Amino acid sequence: MDSRYRPSLLLRNPHVQTILGSSRLRAVGIGRLLAGAVRRIVETETGARLMGYLNEPAGKAKGLAILLHGWEGSAASSYIRSLAGRLLKAGFRVFRMNLRDHGDTHHLNEGLFHGALTEETYQAVKIASNFADDLPSFLVGFSLGGNFALRVAARDADEPIAGLRHVVAVSPALDPLKATLAIDESFVYRRYFLKKWKRSLRRKERLFPHLYDFKSLMKHDTCMALTENIVPYFPQFRDYRHYFGHYTIKDSFFASLRTPVTVITSADDPIIDADEFQDLRPHPLLRIIVTTFGGHCGFFMRFPSPCLHEELMEDLFAREAEGRHDRAH
Repeated sequence: MDSRYRPSLLLRNPHVQTILGSSRLRAVGIGRLLAGAVRRIVETETGARLMGYLNEPAGKAKGLAILLHGWEGSAASSYIRSLAGRLLKAGFRVFRMNLRDHGDTHHLNEGLFHGALTEETYQAVKIASNFADDLPSFLVGFSLGGNFALRVAARDADEPIAGLRHVVAVSPALDPLKATLAIDESFVYRRYFLKKWKRSLRRKERLFPHLYDFKSLMKHDTCMALTENIVPYFPQFRDYRHYFGHYTIKDSFFASLRTPVTVITSADDPIIDADEFQDLRPHPLLRIIVTTFGGHCGFFMRFPSPCLHEELMEDLFAREAEGRHDRAH
């Protein structure tokens, strides 16, 4: 993969790649493509309500792509919009789904978001896959959304999602504790995530003042400290280590895979340790791509495009969709 990925010298800096990954400039002009999005609310068996946006391509759809953003991102994040625009142009129906308490969705559920909401997210993806009708569906997740996507793939082994053809995780956090500590080591990343997280908590507090009082939490100046002190709001977890353990991916996590999974990560990711992927037990349906450069969810060849992961997904999904057509006829 590195043979086709040779970014310019400036783009070989992992922090430049990471920061540009969320730049609004990369989604310039895509608004017209996404203007016709239909808002859809998915209600799960767990009682959760998640909101997303469904777009149709100009011609006949080849399949459905369900996109999951990263922590404190949303369906409107530039990297989500950029990929959505590319897949729409390629003929795919796209559903950009917000995780709980992300985007303009804090009012939909009384309960707080946390990273271990596996069943809720699996059920939402399963319901959203019905938007594909009889076409194949694909799931893509970025960063924490990539972690969720991998957990959905593992959960799919027990209760398959009809039509799910491939799962792609871009820069997924396998060990959320280590990722949180890595964020805290950087003033820039720590400030960015803390600001967005605290803003989200304040919004939740305003909507449900009878349930939440986060004043004491606002004094914490690291993501780790805030995590430790918010865990008491989730009585199902003994402490922060127990909490993180519920969505840590390791060892034989993918032993029973039924759906192909592709992971795209970089050796220079400032948040995710690429060595973690070497500890995963190999599986014939698991493909792990580790590039030399790319940062965290960057992978730009040039800015604002093209991106390696976007090209890979367009090609991969097109081949999968064509393969389905060949088998059906």
